[in-house]
Amino acid sequence: MKKISLIITMALLVLLTVSAAAQEPVEIEFWHAMGGYNGEVVNDLVERFNESQDEVHVKSQNTGSYNDTLTKTQAAVQSGSAPHIVQIYEIGTQVMVDSGIIIPIEDLGRDVVGDNTFDWGKFLTPVSNYYNVDGKLHSMPFNSSTPLLFYNKDAFREVGLDPNDPPQTFAEMVEYAEALTIRDEDGSIERYGFTLGIVGWFVEQMAANQDAQLVNNNNGRDGRATESYLDQEAVVRFIELWKEMVDQGIMLNPGRGWDGANQAFLSGRSAMIIESTASVGRFTNGLEEMDDQLGTAFLPRPEGVDRGGVIIGGASLWAIADHPQEELEAAWKFLSFLSEEEQQVDWFEKTGYFPVTKAAVEKEMNTQFFSESPNHLTAFLQLLLSKKAVSTQGALIGTFPEVRQIVEEAVEKTLQGDMTPQEAMEEASARVDRSLEQYNSLYQ
Repeated sequence: MKKISLIITMALLVLLTVSAAAQEPVEIEFWHAMGGYNGEVVNDLVERFNESQDEVHVKSQNTGSYNDTLTKTQAAVQSGSAPHIVQIYEIGTQVMVDSGIIIPIEDLGRDVVGDNTFDWGKFLTPVSNYYNVDGKLHSMPFNSSTPLLFYNKDAFREVGLDPNDPPQTFAEMVEYAEALTIRDEDGSIERYGFTLGIVGWFVEQMAANQDAQLVNNNNGRDGRATESYLDQEAVVRFIELWKEMVDQGIMLNPGRGWDGANQAFLSGRSAMIIESTASVGRFTNGLEEMDDQLGTAFLPRPEGVDRGGVIIGGASLWAIADHPQEELEAAWKFLSFLSEEEQQVDWFEKTGYFPVTKAAVEKEMNTQFFSESPNHLTAFLQLLLSKKAVSTQGALIGTFPEVRQIVEEAVEKTLQGDMTPQEAMEEASARVDRSLEQYNSLYQ
Protein backbone atom coordinates (compact mmCIF):
# COMPACT_ATOMS: atom_id res chain seq x y z
CA MET A 1 0.00 0.00 0.00
CA LYS A 2 2.80 2.36 0.92
CA LYS A 3 4.50 1.51 -2.38
CA ILE A 4 1.37 2.40 -4.37
CA SER A 5 0.99 5.62 -2.40
CA LEU A 6 4.61 6.53 -3.14
CA ILE A 7 4.11 5.86 -6.86
CA ILE A 8 0.99 8.04 -6.93
CA THR A 9 2.80 10.82 -5.09
CA MET A 10 5.72 10.71 -7.49
CA ALA A 11 3.36 10.72 -10.48
CA LEU A 12 1.59 13.76 -9.10
CA LEU A 13 4.89 15.53 -8.59
CA VAL A 14 5.86 14.80 -12.20
CA LEU A 15 2.50 16.10 -13.44
CA LEU A 16 2.82 19.25 -11.35
CA THR A 17 6.36 19.81 -12.61
CA VAL A 18 5.28 19.37 -16.24
CA SER A 19 2.29 21.64 -15.67
CA ALA A 20 4.46 24.33 -14.08
CA ALA A 21 6.96 24.10 -16.91
CA ALA A 22 4.14 24.43 -19.43
CA GLN A 23 3.00 27.60 -17.72
CA GLU A 24 6.42 29.23 -17.72
CA PRO A 25 6.39 32.19 -20.11
CA VAL A 26 8.60 32.16 -23.18
CA GLU A 27 11.52 34.48 -22.52
CA ILE A 28 12.96 36.73 -25.23
CA GLU A 29 15.67 39.37 -25.25
CA PHE A 30 15.27 42.91 -26.55
CA TRP A 31 18.37 45.04 -27.09
CA HIS A 32 18.02 48.79 -27.49
CA ALA A 33 20.08 51.96 -27.59
CA MET A 34 17.80 54.23 -25.57
CA GLY A 35 19.57 55.68 -22.54
CA GLY A 36 18.55 58.10 -19.82
CA TYR A 37 14.92 59.17 -19.72
CA ASN A 38 14.05 57.53 -23.04
CA GLY A 39 15.49 54.29 -21.74
CA GLU A 40 13.16 54.50 -18.76
CA VAL A 41 10.19 54.91 -21.09
CA VAL A 42 11.29 51.82 -23.04
CA ASN A 43 11.54 49.83 -19.83
CA ASP A 44 8.05 51.02 -18.84
CA LEU A 45 6.68 49.72 -22.14
CA VAL A 46 8.40 46.38 -21.61
CA GLU A 47 7.04 46.12 -18.08
CA ARG A 48 3.54 47.00 -19.30
CA PHE A 49 3.72 44.21 -21.89
CA ASN A 50 5.00 41.67 -19.37
CA GLU A 51 2.20 42.51 -16.96
CA SER A 52 -0.47 42.41 -19.67
CA GLN A 53 -0.17 38.67 -20.24
CA ASP A 54 1.61 35.58 -18.90
CA GLU A 55 2.75 33.87 -22.10
CA VAL A 56 5.83 35.95 -22.92
CA HIS A 57 8.43 37.65 -20.78
CA VAL A 58 10.66 40.28 -22.41
CA LYS A 59 14.08 41.09 -20.96
CA SER A 60 15.24 44.50 -22.15
CA GLN A 61 18.86 45.59 -22.17
CA ASN A 62 20.48 48.88 -23.06
CA THR A 63 23.47 48.04 -25.25
CA GLY A 64 25.01 51.49 -25.58
CA SER A 65 24.96 53.76 -28.61
CA TYR A 66 23.44 52.88 -31.97
CA ASN A 67 26.89 51.96 -33.26
CA ASP A 68 27.57 49.84 -30.17
CA THR A 69 24.26 48.04 -30.52
CA LEU A 70 24.87 47.16 -34.16
CA THR A 71 28.40 45.90 -33.41
CA LYS A 72 27.28 43.86 -30.39
CA THR A 73 24.44 42.31 -32.37
CA GLN A 74 26.78 41.16 -35.12
CA ALA A 75 29.16 39.66 -32.54
CA ALA A 76 26.32 37.99 -30.65
CA VAL A 77 25.05 36.30 -33.81
CA GLN A 78 28.50 34.84 -34.45
CA SER A 79 28.71 33.53 -30.89
CA GLY A 80 25.20 32.11 -30.91
CA SER A 81 23.89 34.47 -28.23
CA ALA A 82 21.88 36.91 -30.34
CA PRO A 83 18.82 38.72 -28.97
CA HIS A 84 15.40 38.16 -30.50
CA ILE A 85 14.69 41.85 -31.19
CA VAL A 86 17.20 44.63 -31.66
CA GLN A 87 16.88 48.36 -32.21
CA ILE A 88 19.05 49.55 -35.12
CA TYR A 89 19.35 53.12 -36.37
CA GLU A 90 17.95 53.98 -39.77
CA ILE A 91 21.34 54.14 -41.48
CA GLY A 92 21.98 50.52 -40.52
CA THR A 93 19.15 49.35 -42.78
CA GLN A 94 21.31 48.22 -45.73
CA VAL A 95 23.74 46.40 -43.43
CA MET A 96 20.91 44.57 -41.68
CA VAL A 97 19.29 43.58 -44.99
CA ASP A 98 22.64 42.28 -46.27
CA SER A 99 23.59 40.57 -43.02
CA GLY A 100 21.51 37.43 -43.44
CA ILE A 101 20.79 37.43 -39.71
CA ILE A 102 17.28 38.89 -39.79
CA ILE A 103 13.75 37.88 -40.67
CA PRO A 104 11.98 40.69 -42.54
CA ILE A 105 9.19 41.81 -40.27
CA GLU A 106 6.54 41.12 -42.92
CA ASP A 107 7.83 37.57 -43.32
CA LEU A 108 7.78 37.10 -39.55
CA GLY A 109 4.20 38.23 -39.19
CA ARG A 110 2.71 36.74 -42.35
CA ASP A 111 4.66 33.51 -42.89
CA VAL A 112 6.47 32.46 -39.70
CA VAL A 113 3.66 33.33 -37.30
CA GLY A 114 0.74 33.31 -39.73
CA ASP A 115 -0.90 36.45 -38.33
CA ASN A 116 -3.56 37.34 -40.89
CA THR A 117 -5.14 40.05 -38.74
CA PHE A 118 -2.22 42.51 -38.56
CA ASP A 119 -2.85 45.68 -40.55
CA TRP A 120 0.30 46.42 -42.55
CA GLY A 121 -1.22 49.67 -43.77
CA LYS A 122 -1.44 51.07 -40.24
CA PHE A 123 1.93 52.86 -40.41
CA LEU A 124 2.45 56.41 -41.58
CA THR A 125 3.65 56.13 -45.18
CA PRO A 126 6.67 58.49 -44.81
CA VAL A 127 7.84 56.29 -41.92
CA SER A 128 7.27 52.83 -43.37
CA ASN A 129 8.72 53.88 -46.74
CA TYR A 130 12.20 54.16 -45.25
CA TYR A 131 12.20 50.57 -44.00
CA ASN A 132 10.50 49.21 -47.11
CA VAL A 133 13.14 47.48 -49.20
CA ASP A 134 12.30 45.68 -52.44
CA GLY A 135 8.60 46.07 -51.72
CA LYS A 136 8.70 44.54 -48.26
CA LEU A 137 8.77 46.05 -44.76
CA HIS A 138 11.97 44.71 -43.22
CA SER A 139 11.76 46.16 -39.71
CA MET A 140 9.11 47.52 -37.36
CA PRO A 141 9.11 51.33 -37.21
CA PHE A 142 9.73 52.47 -33.64
CA ASN A 143 11.40 55.75 -32.72
CA SER A 144 11.12 58.11 -35.66
CA SER A 145 12.10 61.77 -35.88
CA THR A 146 12.94 64.46 -38.42
CA PRO A 147 14.77 67.80 -38.10
CA LEU A 148 13.04 71.12 -37.43
CA LEU A 149 14.09 74.73 -37.27
CA PHE A 150 13.67 75.83 -33.65
CA TYR A 151 13.77 79.48 -32.63
CA ASN A 152 13.32 81.71 -29.61
CA LYS A 153 10.20 83.82 -30.17
CA ASP A 154 11.20 86.33 -27.51
CA ALA A 155 14.54 86.89 -29.22
CA PHE A 156 12.61 87.60 -32.42
CA ARG A 157 10.42 90.18 -30.66
CA GLU A 158 13.47 91.76 -29.05
CA VAL A 159 14.98 92.70 -32.43
CA GLY A 160 11.72 93.55 -34.19
CA LEU A 161 11.19 90.29 -36.08
CA ASP A 162 7.73 88.76 -36.33
CA PRO A 163 7.77 85.66 -34.06
CA ASN A 164 5.13 84.05 -36.25
CA ASP A 165 7.08 84.57 -39.48
CA PRO A 166 10.26 82.44 -39.27
CA PRO A 167 12.80 82.27 -42.12
CA GLN A 168 11.86 80.03 -45.02
CA THR A 169 14.81 80.42 -47.39
CA PHE A 170 18.60 80.39 -47.15
CA ALA A 171 18.68 84.14 -47.81
CA GLU A 172 16.19 84.76 -45.00
CA MET A 173 18.27 82.60 -42.67
CA VAL A 174 21.18 84.96 -43.21
CA GLU A 175 18.97 88.03 -42.82
CA TYR A 176 17.36 86.79 -39.61
CA ALA A 177 20.64 85.58 -38.12
CA GLU A 178 22.22 88.99 -38.74
CA ALA A 179 19.32 90.72 -36.96
CA LEU A 180 19.37 88.25 -34.04
CA THR A 181 23.13 88.43 -33.44
CA ILE A 182 23.99 90.76 -30.55
CA ARG A 183 27.45 92.20 -29.89
CA ASP A 184 28.64 94.20 -26.90
CA GLU A 185 30.46 97.55 -27.07
CA ASP A 186 33.75 95.77 -27.74
CA GLY A 187 32.29 93.78 -30.63
CA SER A 188 32.27 90.50 -28.75
CA ILE A 189 29.29 88.32 -29.58
CA GLU A 190 26.81 87.91 -26.76
CA ARG A 191 24.26 86.00 -28.80
CA TYR A 192 24.52 84.32 -32.18
CA GLY A 193 21.63 84.28 -34.59
CA PHE A 194 21.98 80.59 -35.37
CA THR A 195 23.90 77.46 -34.38
CA LEU A 196 24.25 73.96 -35.77
CA GLY A 197 26.31 71.01 -34.62
CA ILE A 198 28.52 69.32 -37.21
CA VAL A 199 26.34 66.25 -37.70
CA GLY A 200 26.14 64.39 -41.01
CA TRP A 201 22.39 63.85 -40.60
CA PHE A 202 21.72 67.54 -41.17
CA VAL A 203 23.54 67.50 -44.50
CA GLU A 204 21.43 64.54 -45.64
CA GLN A 205 18.25 66.31 -44.59
CA MET A 206 19.09 69.60 -46.28
CA ALA A 207 19.81 67.74 -49.52
CA ALA A 208 16.47 65.92 -49.31
CA ASN A 209 14.72 69.21 -48.62
CA GLN A 210 15.97 70.33 -52.04
CA ASP A 211 14.63 67.07 -53.52
CA ALA A 212 18.17 65.85 -54.13
CA GLN A 213 19.60 62.37 -53.69
CA LEU A 214 22.78 61.37 -51.85
CA VAL A 215 23.82 58.49 -54.11
CA ASN A 216 23.01 57.03 -57.52
CA ASN A 217 20.59 54.26 -58.45
CA ASN A 218 17.70 56.25 -56.99
CA ASN A 219 19.38 56.61 -53.62
CA GLY A 220 20.36 52.94 -53.66
CA ARG A 221 16.73 51.85 -53.90
CA ASP A 222 16.93 50.47 -57.45
CA GLY A 223 20.32 48.85 -57.05
CA ARG A 224 23.40 49.10 -54.87
CA ALA A 225 24.70 52.63 -54.56
CA THR A 226 28.01 53.00 -56.38
CA GLU A 227 28.43 56.77 -56.70
CA SER A 228 28.13 59.64 -54.23
CA TYR A 229 26.34 62.90 -55.06
CA LEU A 230 27.91 64.87 -52.21
CA ASP A 231 29.79 67.04 -54.70
CA GLN A 232 26.63 68.16 -56.47
CA GLU A 233 24.76 71.44 -56.15
CA ALA A 234 22.31 70.71 -53.32
CA VAL A 235 24.90 69.65 -50.73
CA VAL A 236 27.55 72.18 -51.81
CA ARG A 237 25.27 75.20 -51.56
CA PHE A 238 24.17 74.20 -48.07
CA ILE A 239 27.81 73.92 -46.98
CA GLU A 240 28.44 77.30 -48.63
CA LEU A 241 25.61 78.80 -46.56
CA TRP A 242 27.06 77.20 -43.43
CA LYS A 243 30.51 78.64 -44.04
CA GLU A 244 29.17 82.06 -45.01
CA MET A 245 27.22 82.41 -41.78
CA VAL A 246 30.10 81.20 -39.60
CA ASP A 247 32.53 83.54 -41.35
CA GLN A 248 30.17 86.47 -40.83
CA GLY A 249 30.01 85.75 -37.11
CA ILE A 250 26.24 85.27 -37.12
CA MET A 251 26.37 81.51 -36.61
CA LEU A 252 28.04 79.69 -33.74
CA ASN A 253 30.12 76.67 -34.71
CA PRO A 254 30.07 74.39 -31.63
CA GLY A 255 32.02 71.61 -33.37
CA ARG A 256 31.00 68.03 -33.93
CA GLY A 257 28.04 66.44 -32.22
CA TRP A 258 24.75 67.61 -30.80
CA ASP A 259 25.48 68.78 -27.26
CA GLY A 260 27.31 72.04 -27.91
CA ALA A 261 24.61 73.46 -30.14
CA ASN A 262 21.84 72.33 -27.79
CA GLN A 263 23.49 73.97 -24.82
CA ALA A 264 23.95 77.20 -26.78
CA PHE A 265 20.28 77.35 -27.69
CA LEU A 266 19.01 76.42 -24.23
CA SER A 267 21.28 79.00 -22.57
CA GLY A 268 20.23 81.82 -24.91
CA ARG A 269 23.65 81.90 -26.57
CA SER A 270 21.91 81.26 -29.91
CA ALA A 271 18.46 82.33 -31.09
CA MET A 272 17.92 79.58 -33.70
CA ILE A 273 18.96 75.96 -34.13
CA ILE A 274 18.14 72.97 -36.31
CA GLU A 275 17.55 69.85 -34.24
CA SER A 276 15.48 66.67 -34.04
CA THR A 277 11.74 66.83 -33.53
CA ALA A 278 12.35 64.63 -30.49
CA SER A 279 13.71 67.80 -28.81
CA VAL A 280 10.38 69.68 -28.87
CA GLY A 281 9.54 68.90 -25.26
CA ARG A 282 13.04 69.54 -23.93
CA PHE A 283 13.37 72.85 -25.77
CA THR A 284 9.89 73.96 -24.73
CA ASN A 285 10.67 73.36 -21.07
CA GLY A 286 14.17 74.83 -21.36
CA LEU A 287 12.97 78.11 -22.84
CA GLU A 288 10.13 78.34 -20.35
CA GLU A 289 12.72 78.28 -17.58
CA MET A 290 14.13 81.47 -19.15
CA ASP A 291 10.58 82.88 -19.48
CA ASP A 292 10.93 82.56 -23.25
CA GLN A 293 8.69 80.94 -25.82
CA LEU A 294 9.68 78.30 -28.37
CA GLY A 295 8.83 78.53 -32.05
CA THR A 296 9.25 75.92 -34.78
CA ALA A 297 9.36 76.00 -38.56
CA PHE A 298 10.00 73.82 -41.60
CA LEU A 299 13.60 73.53 -42.74
CA PRO A 300 14.64 76.45 -44.97
CA ARG A 301 15.66 75.88 -48.59
CA PRO A 302 17.20 77.99 -51.35
CA GLU A 303 14.81 80.45 -52.94
CA GLY A 304 13.29 79.12 -56.16
CA VAL A 305 14.00 75.48 -55.29
CA ASP A 306 10.99 73.20 -54.91
CA ARG A 307 10.65 71.63 -51.49
CA GLY A 308 11.45 67.95 -51.28
CA GLY A 309 10.97 67.32 -47.60
CA VAL A 310 12.51 65.49 -44.69
CA ILE A 311 13.72 61.94 -44.17
CA ILE A 312 12.79 59.80 -41.20
CA GLY A 313 15.60 59.46 -38.69
CA GLY A 314 15.77 57.45 -35.50
CA ALA A 315 15.58 53.66 -35.45
CA SER A 316 13.45 50.59 -36.01
CA LEU A 317 13.13 47.13 -34.50
CA TRP A 318 14.56 44.07 -36.25
CA ALA A 319 13.74 40.40 -35.65
CA ILE A 320 16.78 38.14 -35.52
CA ALA A 321 16.53 34.73 -37.21
CA ASP A 322 17.70 31.32 -35.95
CA HIS A 323 15.52 31.21 -32.85
CA PRO A 324 12.98 28.48 -32.01
CA GLN A 325 9.46 28.90 -33.42
CA GLU A 326 7.88 29.64 -30.05
CA GLU A 327 10.42 32.40 -29.38
CA LEU A 328 9.81 33.97 -32.80
CA GLU A 329 6.09 33.91 -32.06
CA ALA A 330 6.80 35.58 -28.72
CA ALA A 331 8.89 38.25 -30.43
CA TRP A 332 6.03 38.96 -32.81
CA LYS A 333 3.59 39.39 -29.91
CA PHE A 334 5.83 42.03 -28.37
CA LEU A 335 6.41 43.84 -31.66
CA SER A 336 2.67 43.87 -32.35
CA PHE A 337 2.05 45.24 -28.86
CA LEU A 338 4.43 48.14 -29.44
CA SER A 339 2.58 49.10 -32.63
CA GLU A 340 -0.77 49.41 -30.87
CA GLU A 341 -2.40 52.82 -30.51
CA GLU A 342 -2.06 53.08 -26.71
CA GLN A 343 1.67 52.36 -26.72
CA GLN A 344 2.30 54.67 -29.67
CA VAL A 345 0.49 57.60 -28.04
CA ASP A 346 2.32 57.03 -24.77
CA TRP A 347 5.70 56.83 -26.54
CA PHE A 348 5.04 60.04 -28.46
CA GLU A 349 3.78 62.11 -25.54
CA LYS A 350 6.63 61.03 -23.27
CA THR A 351 9.56 61.19 -25.70
CA GLY A 352 8.59 63.42 -28.63
CA TYR A 353 9.37 60.71 -31.18
CA PHE A 354 6.62 60.40 -33.79
CA PRO A 355 3.86 57.88 -33.25
CA VAL A 356 4.36 55.69 -36.30
CA THR A 357 0.73 54.67 -36.85
CA LYS A 358 -2.22 56.53 -38.34
CA ALA A 359 -4.48 55.53 -35.45
CA ALA A 360 -2.18 57.13 -32.90
CA VAL A 361 -2.03 60.38 -34.88
CA GLU A 362 -5.82 60.43 -35.20
CA LYS A 363 -6.11 59.83 -31.46
CA GLU A 364 -3.91 62.85 -30.76
CA MET A 365 -5.94 64.95 -33.17
CA ASN A 366 -9.18 64.00 -31.44
CA THR A 367 -7.83 64.76 -27.97
CA GLN A 368 -6.71 68.25 -29.08
CA PHE A 369 -3.09 67.46 -28.27
CA PHE A 370 -1.79 69.33 -31.30
CA SER A 371 -3.85 72.45 -30.61
CA GLU A 372 -2.23 72.61 -27.20
CA SER A 373 1.24 71.78 -28.58
CA PRO A 374 1.56 73.56 -31.96
CA ASN A 375 5.29 72.81 -32.18
CA HIS A 376 4.52 69.11 -32.35
CA LEU A 377 2.03 69.92 -35.09
CA THR A 378 4.76 71.68 -37.08
CA ALA A 379 6.79 68.49 -37.00
CA PHE A 380 3.89 66.38 -38.27
CA LEU A 381 2.93 68.79 -41.01
CA GLN A 382 6.50 68.97 -42.31
CA LEU A 383 6.64 65.17 -42.43
CA LEU A 384 3.22 64.65 -43.99
CA LEU A 385 3.73 67.41 -46.57
CA SER A 386 7.08 66.05 -47.66
CA LYS A 387 7.19 64.96 -51.28
CA LYS A 388 6.84 61.22 -51.82
CA ALA A 389 10.11 60.54 -53.64
CA VAL A 390 13.34 58.58 -53.30
CA SER A 391 14.98 61.78 -52.03
CA THR A 392 12.76 61.75 -48.93
CA GLN A 393 12.58 57.96 -48.67
CA GLY A 394 16.23 57.99 -47.61
CA ALA A 395 19.34 56.43 -49.07
CA LEU A 396 20.37 52.80 -48.69
CA ILE A 397 24.14 52.81 -48.17
CA GLY A 398 26.07 49.87 -46.78
CA THR A 399 28.76 52.11 -45.29
CA PHE A 400 26.43 54.83 -44.00
CA PRO A 401 28.07 55.31 -40.59
CA GLU A 402 31.42 55.83 -42.34
CA VAL A 403 29.80 58.16 -44.86
CA ARG A 404 28.53 60.39 -42.06
CA GLN A 405 32.02 60.63 -40.58
CA ILE A 406 33.43 61.55 -43.99
CA VAL A 407 30.82 64.29 -44.38
CA GLU A 408 31.53 65.69 -40.92
CA GLU A 409 35.26 65.80 -41.63
CA ALA A 410 34.56 67.65 -44.89
CA VAL A 411 32.43 70.24 -43.09
CA GLU A 412 35.20 70.76 -40.54
CA LYS A 413 37.77 71.32 -43.29
CA THR A 414 35.46 73.88 -44.89
CA LEU A 415 34.76 75.82 -41.69
CA GLN A 416 38.45 75.83 -40.80
CA GLY A 417 39.26 77.33 -44.19
CA ASP A 418 41.38 74.38 -45.33
CA MET A 419 39.17 73.79 -48.39
CA THR A 420 36.34 75.46 -50.25
CA PRO A 421 32.95 73.78 -49.91
CA GLN A 422 33.25 72.43 -53.45
CA GLU A 423 36.75 71.05 -52.86
CA ALA A 424 35.79 69.47 -49.54
CA MET A 425 32.71 67.82 -50.99
CA GLU A 426 34.60 66.54 -54.03
CA GLU A 427 37.15 64.92 -51.74
CA ALA A 428 34.38 63.52 -49.54
CA SER A 429 32.52 62.19 -52.57
CA ALA A 430 35.64 60.37 -53.82
CA ARG A 431 36.16 58.80 -50.38
CA VAL A 432 32.54 57.65 -50.27
CA ASP A 433 32.85 56.13 -53.75
CA ARG A 434 35.83 54.07 -52.57
CA SER A 435 33.99 52.89 -49.46
CA LEU A 436 30.99 51.87 -51.57
CA GLU A 437 33.20 49.93 -53.94
CA GLN A 438 34.83 48.04 -51.08
CA TYR A 439 31.51 47.25 -49.43
CA ASN A 440 29.76 46.20 -52.63
CA SER A 441 32.63 43.85 -53.53
CA LEU A 442 31.58 41.70 -50.57
CA TYR A 443 28.21 41.00 -52.20
CA GLN A 444 29.15 40.47 -55.83
